[in-house]
Amino acid sequence: MTVKTLIIRTAGTNCDLETKFAFERAGSEVSLLHINRVNEKPSLLDEHQVLALPGGFSYGDDIAAGKILANELRMELGDRLKKFVDSGKLVIGICNGFQVLARAGLLPGPVTRDTQQPVTLPFNDSNKFEDRWVYLRADSGKSPLINKGEMIYLPVAHAEGKFLTKDDATLNAIRDNDQIIFRYVDRDGRTEAQYPANPNGSVDDIAGICDPTGRVLGLMPHPERHVLPTQHPRWTREGVKPEGDGMQIFRNAVRYFV
Repeated sequence: MTVKTLIIRTAGTNCDLETKFAFERAGSEVSLLHINRVNEKPSLLDEHQVLALPGGFSYGDDIAAGKILANELRMELGDRLKKFVDSGKLVIGICNGFQVLARAGLLPGPVTRDTQQPVTLPFNDSNKFEDRWVYLRADSGKSPLINKGEMIYLPVAHAEGKFLTKDDATLNAIRDNDQIIFRYVDRDGRTEAQYPANPNGSVDDIAGICDPTGRVLGLMPHPERHVLPTQHPRWTREGVKPEGDGMQIFRNAVRYFV
């Protein structure tokens, strides 16, 4: 079976080619399309098994990071996206893509016509753009894209990435439903990470969550920027691994359908 991935880009998206490279390296056939093409022909979603929203600064992050694209997806493709998820397919949003999924209401989900926005990703506590490498620990086995207990090393590059919930009840619901997929940890795997291990001040060190099905995943760090072993910043000192830590996320997405 050929697994097909649809990557949606728009003005300001800048990680689309890296995401395409990662999915193709994992064995997927990839369509990289502007959002206008998908709005013109929403049935394109039906032809793919994976939907990816890559990083960047969609529409210049005007209003708020990912907000305009989130509104566009919700208003133009809302019913199609719900059908896409309900049919057992996968969605991944990386960095700006995570912001889009949160502001469109797809995360933490479930998606309904009356979906509100219970989580957000505002400005970092440092009040500046954070461009650094971080350690992540997978604290849930709910997502098919990562195994529980895995620790991976990925870069972040964002100014608005502080994960917050609208209230404690929302945070507790995400915890209780095992939807916290990734947490920022220090090099020894410990949570309650202080800056810069937690680069943005996210509540409960949350770096990525899934929806109740586990098939919609959003994370702020960039797995597509660590698919080759030589992308590791210390590969000349620590040795070359078989592949970059982020590659398993893309491989697992493809294997889910094979």
